[in-house]
Amino acid sequence: MHVCVIGAGVVGLTTAYFLQAEGHSITVVDRADGPGAEASRGNGAQLSYSYVAPLADGSIPPKLPSLLLARDSPLKFHLRLERAQWSWGLEFLRHANGADARETTAALLPLAELSREFIEPLIEGEGIDCGFTRGGKLVVYSDPATLAGARAQAEYQATLGSTKRVLDAEACVRQEPALAPYRKQIAGGVWSGSDAAADSGVFCDRLTQLLERRGVEFLFGRQVARFEVDRASIRALLTADGASMRADAYVLAAGAGSAGLAASAGLRLPIYPLKGYSITVRPVDAVLPRASITDARRKVVFAPLGDRVRVAGFVEIGGDPASIPPARIGALLDAAREVLGYHVVDGELQPWAGMRPATPSGRPILGRCAMSNLYLNVGHGMLGWTLAAGSARLVCDAIAGRAPTIDLAPFAPPA
Repeated sequence: MHVCVIGAGVVGLTTAYFLQAEGHSITVVDRADGPGAEASRGNGAQLSYSYVAPLADGSIPPKLPSLLLARDSPLKFHLRLERAQWSWGLEFLRHANGADARETTAALLPLAELSREFIEPLIEGEGIDCGFTRGGKLVVYSDPATLAGARAQAEYQATLGSTKRVLDAEACVRQEPALAPYRKQIAGGVWSGSDAAADSGVFCDRLTQLLERRGVEFLFGRQVARFEVDRASIRALLTADGASMRADAYVLAAGAGSAGLAASAGLRLPIYPLKGYSITVRPVDAVLPRASITDARRKVVFAPLGDRVRVAGFVEIGGDPASIPPARIGALLDAAREVLGYHVVDGELQPWAGMRPATPSGRPILGRCAMSNLYLNVGHGMLGWTLAAGSARLVCDAIAGRAPTIDLAPFAPPA
């Protein structure tokens, strides 16, 4: 078939890769001028297969006032007179309980494992140079209460086949010597040796080049305005300049723009963008981490990328997509100084902000929808890089009419 993939981020590109490998003719269209230009370009770089617990969990409601009001809070809520924001927020709070969080974790772990099985052979087998390392991941906690919660989560995930180790503070520093400057602030941590890191923006660039050589057509700088619907199927894509594009099947993987496009086909997708930030630093005379690190208190991650470290974090709901406030970049740099001792860095910080397309539950929306030839691969939130390859495989299964590799029901499109 001729399949049109809408979106050239990491999710859309991995979908295009696997579809092209199955013999389909592929066109990828994206509103940006190049691949991975939005949520994929400067994300946290972690491939966190073992850390997929959703943002909405039972710890959020009690902490919500302090999270929203504290000046240095990792979570900021910019109120808008916007129905989509309020609807998403209320649905998020409905899912913010222990039972829903466990259900989502149980659904995401097999998807993350499926992704690991495909993304690593893709990177290594195709020789994609994107700073990929299998260094594991360590999440550190600053107080006994949050560490106890992390221990309970690790014990629950162990019942699902995901094994992690809970470490005391000394063991954390032995496992990751780069944390030595932060030793007094660590109560303990949780370690997973199976996690990895890679630069998803560079991955997008290299994969696009590979797919172009193999005959995939890329149409950059083309804004898809809406779907043209013919009864219960998509007849064509209509672009902002009035052009019409046709294919046998369509995959919607347009990140934060997916909800608006889906609405033109009569579909309501509960997706809202969560803004995050990053810098990329090259430390001078300091220890580079061997593993990915997450500081749970700050909600900031540190991922090794060769001689650089990606420092990323924060969640803003309703933030201006184009702005990069100096205070946010300063907070990331302060985190690098305190946690890793990076008082001197070389070169530009490469400040970045991206809008991560999230569902209230934390589960992406995958598979065929009510339109017979429209397939969804959307709503991955902060786990797009981690879940991209597994999600792409499930969409390929749906297009081919195969039984899904894992249970697709938790990710089914809304009726």
